[in-house]
Amino acid sequence: MSFLTPLWQYVDALVYPAARQDALTAARHRAFIAPRLIGSFAALASFPVFVAVRGVPSVLEVGVFAWLVAPILTAYFLSRTGRYAAAHVLSSLALTGLVLAVALSTGGIASFAAIWLVVVPLEASLSASRRVVALASIFALLAAGILLIASAWGLLPPPESTINEHGALAALGVVSAALYATGLALGAESLARTSVWLLYAEEDRYRLLARNMTDVIARHGKNGSVLFISPAAEALFGVKPAALNGHGLFDHVHVADRPAFLTALADASTHGEDRSVEFRIRRGDDNAQGGRFIWVEMRCRPLNEASSAAAAGESEVVAVLRDISERKAHEQAIEAARLEQERASLSKSRFLATMSHELRTPLNAIIGFSEMLTKENLVVQPERRLEYARLINESGHHLLSVVNGILDMSKMETGNFEITPEPFAPAPVITGCCDLLALKARDAAVEIKTRIQDDLPEIVGDRRAFNQILINLMSNAIKFTPRGGRVTVSARRNGNKIDVSVEDTGVGIGEADLPRLGEAFFQARGTYDRRHDGTGLGLSIVKGLVKLHFGEIDIRSRLGEGTRVTVSLPIDCESHKVPADPIRLVTERAGDLAAAANVLVKKSA
Repeated sequence: MSFLTPLWQYVDALVYPAARQDALTAARHRAFIAPRLIGSFAALASFPVFVAVRGVPSVLEVGVFAWLVAPILTAYFLSRTGRYAAAHVLSSLALTGLVLAVALSTGGIASFAAIWLVVVPLEASLSASRRVVALASIFALLAAGILLIASAWGLLPPPESTINEHGALAALGVVSAALYATGLALGAESLARTSVWLLYAEEDRYRLLARNMTDVIARHGKNGSVLFISPAAEALFGVKPAALNGHGLFDHVHVADRPAFLTALADASTHGEDRSVEFRIRRGDDNAQGGRFIWVEMRCRPLNEASSAAAAGESEVVAVLRDISERKAHEQAIEAARLEQERASLSKSRFLATMSHELRTPLNAIIGFSEMLTKENLVVQPERRLEYARLINESGHHLLSVVNGILDMSKMETGNFEITPEPFAPAPVITGCCDLLALKARDAAVEIKTRIQDDLPEIVGDRRAFNQILINLMSNAIKFTPRGGRVTVSARRNGNKIDVSVEDTGVGIGEADLPRLGEAFFQARGTYDRRHDGTGLGLSIVKGLVKLHFGEIDIRSRLGEGTRVTVSLPIDCESHKVPADPIRLVTERAGDLAAAANVLVKKSA
C-alpha cells in the first residue's frame, strides 16, 4: 500500500492547522476530506469510460457528473476554514440537491435516486452534532415532501427510460446507496476506533503521570472515604495504596489534625469551595516500629463543580497531597530563630538594666565622696575622711570586678581566654576562699561550713581560675541565702575527677529558669527592680572556666529549698588536651618563615 502514502500525505496536508493539535479532531477532518476527494475524482475520471460505453450522455447525466464537484468544494471549504459542522451542513445540502434533481427527472418519489435521501442524515451523523443531524434530516424530509407533492400533482415529466432500464437504474441506486452507506459505516467505525484508542492512550498517559508524580492524587467520596489514590502514596506514606482506601487515609492522620482534615473535605464537597489544609500524617503501618509523622499539604476541590456551585447537594472531592516536611522544618527553624532573637533582645535589655545599676552605683559613690574630699571649705573629721576613702576604695574594687567579669566573659566567647595549668592542692584554696568570704557571710548572717576529704589529691589546673570558680559560686550562694541560712562547701575525689559542691539553703531557682542558668547577663527571676545586686556573669564565667578545664557542672535547685552546684574537674586537665597536628605546626612555621623572609627582602631592597 506504499502507493497510497502520497495520497494520505496530501490528505493530512489539507487538514486545518488548528485541528492537527487534537488527534480526534484531525481524524474527523481526514474522514470528511478523504472520501469526498477520492470519490469525486474517481467518478470524474470514469466519465470518459462512461461516455465510451454509454454513448452521448444525456443532460441529466452531464449534470450528475458536474455535481460531483460539490464534494470537492466542501472538502476544500473545511481545509481552509476548519468549520467542521458547517462543512457537514453544506455536504448534506449538496447531496440532497443532487438526489432531488435526479429524482425529479427520473420519476419522483418512485425514482431509483429517492433511496439516497436516507443516506443524507446518516452522513450527517459522522459530524457528532445533533444540530447538523437535525438540519440534514430536515433537508431529506423536505426533498421527500417535494417529490411526493410533485408526483401527486402530476408535475413531473414522464420517464424516458423503459421498464427494464428503470429496474436497472433502481437496482443501481440501491446498490450505490448501500455502498455509500457502507462507506459511511466504515468511516464511523474508524472514528469510533480512533476515539477508543485515544481514550486508552489518554488513560495510559494519566496513569503514567499519576505513577511518576511525587504528589499524591486522591478521590474522596461524599462521606470523605478514599475511592482512589495514586501509586505515589506508597512512596510518600510508606504503605500500599490499597491500605489507604476507605477510611485508611483518615486513620493515618494525626488525631489532633483530623477535624481540620474532615472540615476541608466537607467544605469542598458541600459548599463547592476549594480548600487547602496542612496536617500531620503517620508514615508506615500501624504496627511499624519507629513510625513517624510527616507534614503534608492537601488541596481539595469538588469533582463536579457545576452541581456544587448550584448547591444541589454533596459531591465527590479530588485532593492533591504534597509532602511539606522540609518547609515546616524551615518554618520551625525561623520561628526558633525569632524566639532566640527575642530572647537575645530581652537579654540585652536585662544587660543594660543590670549594667546601669552595677556601673552607676559605684561610680556615683566614687564621684560623690571624692568631690566631698576635694572641697577645701568643708571640714571633714579624720575618721569620716577615712570612711569616705574606704567607700571609694570598695566602690573602685567593685567597679573593677564588674569590668573584669565582662572582659573575661568576652575573652571566653571569642576563645582568647587562656589558662595556665600547674599542680596545686585544692584543699588550701577552698579553705582560703571560705576565709576570704567569711566577713561577707557574717554581715549577711549566713553560716559557712566545709566538708573536705582528708586525702584529697593534688590537681593540675589553673589555680587562679579554680579560686575564681569557688569565689563566684560562694558569693552567689551567700547573696541568695536569707539571714540565718547556711552555705556548705564540700570536696571529694570521684575516680579521676575532683567534685566540688557549693550548697545553700537560699531562695532556690524555678524549673523554668534552670535551663538558662549560665547565660551571660541572665538572672533567675530578674526584674528591673532587682532584689539582689550582680551582673549575672558569675555563673557564666564559672561555666566557661570549667569548660576550659574539660570539666562538667551540675545545677540542682528547688524554689524555697536552696541550690546545689557541683563542679567536676579532671585531676589532670592537661591529659584531656587534643595533641597538636605536627603537619599544621610545620605549615604555620613555614608560613611565618616565609613572611619574615619577605620582610627582609623588602628592607634590603
